[in-house]
Amino acid sequence: MPKVDTSGFDNSDTNDQQDVGGAEGKILKGHFDQKVHPEEAQENILYARALNSEVLQARCITAKKLTATQHQLELLNALAQPFASNQYRLLIIDSIMNCFRVDYSGRGELSERQQKLNQFLSRLNHIAEEFNVCVLMTNQVQSDPGASALFAAADGRKAVGGHVLAHASATRVFLRKGRGEERVAKIQDSPDCPEREATYVITTGGIADPEKV
Repeated sequence: MPKVDTSGFDNSDTNDQQDVGGAEGKILKGHFDQKVHPEEAQENILYARALNSEVLQARCITAKKLTATQHQLELLNALAQPFASNQYRLLIIDSIMNCFRVDYSGRGELSERQQKLNQFLSRLNHIAEEFNVCVLMTNQVQSDPGASALFAAADGRKAVGGHVLAHASATRVFLRKGRGEERVAKIQDSPDCPEREATYVITTGGIADPEKV
């Protein structure tokens, strides 16, 4: 999955009342990419949902720009206390592999990186099941020259994190640039959704159907 800030995509459904299809819960976001500014995403949410800043801040806790895998794990271990209140319904981890790629570089450290990643994902899965929280992770992609050489129609990109991250994810969605202002979201793997894709555009009010813009 390409690296995008999708924290605004599910805020509406999570924050809204249950009688309009929402989860009526709070959100916790972890931003691990130095290039992402969560304030910009929150401004879009405020505009789209007509919320004031006090309402959004009361519903959403953000841990900004952690710079090491150890900090990332410490934050995860500290989630038990706020999640025990049973008020949170969504945990967003933006750019889950960013810190791992910085702390563990090169093939010599690949094995250790994957072991640490597996420990992190195992703890994350335990938290999701124990507190009934939905987890949304964004990831990065890297070039895969081998795929392009073997298959002419291959995209030539693959998600970072390998099989460890792929097996830990229930549903994987690949996001890419389309024509003009359009974006394409493709379901790559899911236990209950067929493989298909849909186009959308990003507006100041969130995501929208290209035909309705």
